[in-house]
Amino acid sequence: MDVTELSERIRSSDPAMGLRAVGALHRLAEQVEAMSVAQAREQGWTWEQIGDALGMSRQSVHAKYGK
Repeated sequence: MDVTELSERIRSSDPAMGLRAVGALHRLAEQVEAMSVAQAREQGWTWEQIGDALGMSRQSVHAKYGK
């Protein structure tokens, strides 16, 4: 889904369209988060620093990304 289509779905009065847009936004946010966590780790950030930046505990971030 491209940005234009996503924008149209967000403005739609059809709840199904809006909900699909929300799903797409969630997936995008997860991808951006994963990439940012990987970059932070590559730059030497601790799990605590990453957790603080995300508003999560270091344990939660490590459990999600510390493979």
